[in-house]
Amino acid sequence: MPWNTADIPDQTGRIVVVTGANSGLGLVTATALAAAGARVICACRDVEKGHAALAGKSGELQVRPLDLADLSSVRTFADGVGHAVDVLINNAGLMAVPHRRTADGFEMQFGTNHLGHFALTGLLLHRISDRVVTLSSFMHRIGRVRLDDLNWERGYQRWLAYGQSKLANLMFAYELQHRLVAAGARVRSMAAHPGYASTNLQSRTESIQDRLMGLGNLVFAQSAEMGALPTLFAATVPDLPGGSFIGPGGPGEMRGHPRPVGSSGASHDREVQQRLWEQSERLTGVRFELAALG
Repeated sequence: MPWNTADIPDQTGRIVVVTGANSGLGLVTATALAAAGARVICACRDVEKGHAALAGKSGELQVRPLDLADLSSVRTFADGVGHAVDVLINNAGLMAVPHRRTADGFEMQFGTNHLGHFALTGLLLHRISDRVVTLSSFMHRIGRVRLDDLNWERGYQRWLAYGQSKLANLMFAYELQHRLVAAGARVRSMAAHPGYASTNLQSRTESIQDRLMGLGNLVFAQSAEMGALPTLFAATVPDLPGGSFIGPGGPGEMRGHPRPVGSSGASHDREVQQRLWEQSERLTGVRFELAALG
């Protein structure tokens, strides 16, 4: 039988952090884990929207403020997690937005989707006991990591910038796994992608594309509930190997039940993975204390 939420193991006693838990995939992920018994810390940029979205949901769901486009907010959130965490799910993201900058001056998609999560993971890693799950996209295949211009100082193109951010997410997940293994750590790093799932992500490009993608959501996309299954699989299947990439099992990985999937050749480039890591440490000021995990 295809894997679904009924297959989530009992999560009683486990603590999970989910970013972007007030809508879309994050909301489905957080509520499914809470329903399975987990205590879920819902990291939301807009706390009021978070409380409204989670009102009436069953399980233990706690909303805390986190703006991934502001490294001071990331540090404040991480400092506020004064206890062990079993799983961190790096879910939140932006897609194809107009050219703008984060509070720290980074290109908004790269800064939010990758650098914010990179910093959050590094600051929380000493508290994580099981795994980190980072969301990528099938759009990572159009991405190229511009090591000489990560923040798009030249010739911004919103879709290519999105592709870079999602490729960076995937390369970060792979490189984190390499480093965890080298350190002898028990923590595992996973990646997931939702295929083509209908969420409000497609309504925030602030362009005519919002209408076109809204139509696509109605005609082609699978539901957010289906789109969240790869994340839930990556976060809960007990014996899943570190470094796994989970996506939908249907044609083109656009829809379907979750299974391990492949990724672009570029995503496995170890030299670029390492150089992206080094630049991410420099840009965020966050260094991973991996030796202490062994």
